[in-house]
Amino acid sequence: MQHPHPHLRSRPIAAGQLRAFEAVARHLNFRAASEELSLTQSAVSRQIQSLEEDVGVSLFLRHTRAVELTSAGAQLLRAVLPSLERIDGVVRMIRQSAGRKSVAISTWASFASMWLIPRLEAFQREHPDIDIRIDATDTPVDLETTDVDLALRYSMPASVPAQARRLFGEQLTPVISPWLLKSGPRLQNAQDLARFALVEASDAHRTQHMEWLSWQRWFDMQGLRRFEPKRWLYFNYAHQIAQAALTGQGVALARMPLIAESLASGDLVEVLPDRRMDSPMAYWLIVGPRNAARPEVQAFCSWIEAQAAQTREAIGDVPPAAPAR
Repeated sequence: MQHPHPHLRSRPIAAGQLRAFEAVARHLNFRAASEELSLTQSAVSRQIQSLEEDVGVSLFLRHTRAVELTSAGAQLLRAVLPSLERIDGVVRMIRQSAGRKSVAISTWASFASMWLIPRLEAFQREHPDIDIRIDATDTPVDLETTDVDLALRYSMPASVPAQARRLFGEQLTPVISPWLLKSGPRLQNAQDLARFALVEASDAHRTQHMEWLSWQRWFDMQGLRRFEPKRWLYFNYAHQIAQAALTGQGVALARMPLIAESLASGDLVEVLPDRRMDSPMAYWLIVGPRNAARPEVQAFCSWIEAQAAQTREAIGDVPPAAPAR
């Protein structure tokens, strides 16, 4: 039966109507649907009738002892069923996580993949009851208004808030894969780098602070004003630069805190260890003021700072002296 309307209704369909429709469509029986929904059969019938009026067509063919979906009803069911399943799945997840302890961290992708994630398993062993969520983004988040508990950032000291905790500083150093070092041209001094492909951040010359990551600045420190390597390789992210070096594609000017583990394991070799270049950049822990007192956030911060101490020792980082007050 059609429900002709000179002007079809445009208001949203009520969720209760869709629940009743889905139950009746699944059982093809009003009585079974009413028992499942804990409603009277007449209440379910009214929900279906109201839905059919809002849609403008009949959704069921009502026989004496059976119910059958119309073509419009079958079309609507194909849209309703997965939508309700997704909603129910999300609600189950929210209910399961309610009351659980969790820590949400914002950081950038290279730091997450190269430094944080390889260490997380140790934290999970110590704190199996704390869930961890990592949001990898280069865009700073407002810790006062978002649901993020803390941020791990890479910045100049003057650009971080007063409450930021310094984790470690940074030096840049040329690194290479051991097999390329053995099979490639001789590499004993800075001039020998001309025989290799050099790997660099593609945006190293676009902003002032990123220029500290450039080969050109490193060359200037060595007194090599005009220097052309075999070829250049440019990548957007630090983990891509490190991966290019690990796979023998060239020599990378890498950030010591991010490749310290690869140097310790022998996966990368520091070819000119006496030519490290200091960077004014540092790595920071910033804790949101709304969540700083939560025990799970404090536990994670303590763990992060302990891990940072190990990195400082591995790279020989000495924090700058605090200014006199």
